[in-house]
Amino acid sequence: MKVGFIGLGIMGRPMALNLLKGGSDLTVWARRPESMTPLLEAGARGAGSAAEVAAACDVVFSMVADAADVEQVALGAAGVVEGARTGLIFVDMSTIAPAAAQDIAARLADKGVTMLDAPVSGGEVGAISGALTIMVGGDEAAFARVQPLLACMGKTATLIGGPGAGQVAKACNQILTGIGVMAVAEAFNFARKSGVDAAKVREALLGGFAYSRILENHGQRMLDRNFKPGFKAWMHQKDMNIVMQEAHRLGLMLPGSAATAQLFNAMVGSGMGEEDSVAALKLLENMSGA
Repeated sequence: MKVGFIGLGIMGRPMALNLLKGGSDLTVWARRPESMTPLLEAGARGAGSAAEVAAACDVVFSMVADAADVEQVALGAAGVVEGARTGLIFVDMSTIAPAAAQDIAARLADKGVTMLDAPVSGGEVGAISGALTIMVGGDEAAFARVQPLLACMGKTATLIGGPGAGQVAKACNQILTGIGVMAVAEAFNFARKSGVDAAKVREALLGGFAYSRILENHGQRMLDRNFKPGFKAWMHQKDMNIVMQEAHRLGLMLPGSAATAQLFNAMVGSGMGEEDSVAALKLLENMSGA
């Protein structure tokens, strides 16, 4: 299959490079031409628009910021739908609302394009190492066709259900990771304000029921004061906003998610939006007078 990739940012660039390493015949496009340079140097072909990518490919992946960007890439002027042949599979790996994914999938289906929503978890580190967790919604036959490609980018790819189901799973992931990051930040801030070494606390907790990957990985980054973005705070704010919008639509009470969403709002409002979400520790320290 000839493969396309649209969106070459922090996540998209290493994901596309892993498709190249896996032997894909790859065509790429990004709104910023300089973003394509590492892919072109690695052997990919460049295109002048999303439509040009679609015209050259059997499968097109996208990794962009939000639902408006996905809609533009898929259905807008010079978008995928303008270049697609009947039978094209469009795999959007962005994180957007389930309802938005369902709407875009339905509109693409009317044009003969099959869409899979396939958001990921694992951040920049997982994207670089090809160890992402991929959650997929959509047609089972299309999923089977693209599984070898997903295997180049992720350690697992799970078909959750129909259109939008991948985005539901990603929203659940963001609830758990968002609350988890805030919980670790609260624990470390509590330890330090109590005059106790947070590193020793983490060491002890890693051996008990409080163990989590977030405590292990993100906790160490907090201790190292390493706030270089792998997953920016504004991105987590966006994802928690999706969770809360869906909760309102479904009439659900999600108290932990609501509190976490407000904390990410505070991070962005305090000028920490471009830092990693683990900078939540700094927010809590500032609020505590540290």
